[in-house]
Amino acid sequence: MLNQADSKLAVVERLIAQQEAIFVQRQPKSAELAARARGVLAGGVTSNWQITQPQPVWLSHGAGSKVYDVDGNEYVDLHGGYGAALAGHAHPAIVNAVRDQVAHGTHFAQPTRNAIAVATELARRFGLPQWRFANSGTEATMDAVHLMRSFTGRDLIIKVEGGYHGHHDSVQVSVMPDPEDAGPADKPAQVPSSSGIPAAITGLTLVATFNDLGSVARLLDEHKDQVAGMIVEPVMMNAGIIPPEPGFLRGLKDLLHDNGALLTFDEVKTGLTVGPGGVTAKEGVIPDIVCLAKSVGGGVSVAAIGGTRELMKYVADGGYEMVGTFNGNPLAMAAARAMLTEVATDEAYQRIERLRARAEAGITKAIAGNGLTAHVVTAGAKGCVVFADAPVRDYRGFLTTDDTFSNAHWLYQHNGGVFLPPWGKIEQWLISVQHDEADIDRLVRNFAAFAAAIHS
Repeated sequence: MLNQADSKLAVVERLIAQQEAIFVQRQPKSAELAARARGVLAGGVTSNWQITQPQPVWLSHGAGSKVYDVDGNEYVDLHGGYGAALAGHAHPAIVNAVRDQVAHGTHFAQPTRNAIAVATELARRFGLPQWRFANSGTEATMDAVHLMRSFTGRDLIIKVEGGYHGHHDSVQVSVMPDPEDAGPADKPAQVPSSSGIPAAITGLTLVATFNDLGSVARLLDEHKDQVAGMIVEPVMMNAGIIPPEPGFLRGLKDLLHDNGALLTFDEVKTGLTVGPGGVTAKEGVIPDIVCLAKSVGGGVSVAAIGGTRELMKYVADGGYEMVGTFNGNPLAMAAARAMLTEVATDEAYQRIERLRARAEAGITKAIAGNGLTAHVVTAGAKGCVVFADAPVRDYRGFLTTDDTFSNAHWLYQHNGGVFLPPWGKIEQWLISVQHDEADIDRLVRNFAAFAAAIHS
């Protein structure tokens, strides 16, 4: 006889089959394009993260808080391009800035005025005095790792188990390790996250546990005077949303500095989405380096690296060569200036906070009313449903959550006209500056329908 948990799981699996059938039926043109694409695009998509079940979703356009697929279906866009679309779609300020810049040239490989305005505003928000630009989060974190190693003259770095920092070799370690490969909880293994990562490089990246200062202290003791620094998301976002426990970030900075090592905050995902100055401003802990990308460009590809005066003087003097043909290109700088000065305003954050509270309250009510084992976690404009009874404090805790429920929830939202990131167990929704109460209410209604279907 099935116990209650097994019975619910069986119901969820039946719901997934039903919702997948609806999904395919609604999107015949997406299926058609996917079939054509397989001949010229590897896997029929432009990134492995776009390979979704039961089929990829091909989009036509976006406007305001909505996106539209090639079949004409409208969605409230809470996917947000994995956090890039904080401005929503076709925001007038971004459109005007980009249109004006395109008419005056898109690339010179020389600095333009907007770069000063963007760096000045980032310095004000994040408390680090000097900045450089890049084109993606991967480039930003790669430069941060190189800079820490170059400045200290040390080879080893520390990262968190389950943390994602882009796809360069040094951080492609212990990103989503399977439980059987992850090693003991008190000494996580250095597991390469994909093929093509040489063991010689993997060995230079030590793995600590989020929210555990002791694990970092042990690595620093075991590798005395060999660690260049640590890179960490100050709110972990590769495993749902895991906030830092009180004192963790301050303790990290003190511990690393006591050992001659540096601290980098990867705020590629949290950046402007958690608040005007990211987690850095929210927690009041300023690291040696901050990496930004995604939402900073208002949908245009851009990244930024901020550092202490001492570190950035080292860059300026040629100690570490931070270069890139498209770094600080005029199109990206125009979009970033509009984003920082006209879009991501105090008023916008107040509005997002009201919508965040509305989403959290509505979903929490549906969870309680239907006896689901789940809870909502939010961080500014970002939020997710964690299908577990207790808060998750690190990657090992995240592994205990059930992605079957997340998959069913994603399908219910999608078929109900809300586009969420397809990896429901991992990724977060994003509330943009253009969302309104009706958009949030659709999210809540879809979740309530999903919860009621399981409960029945």
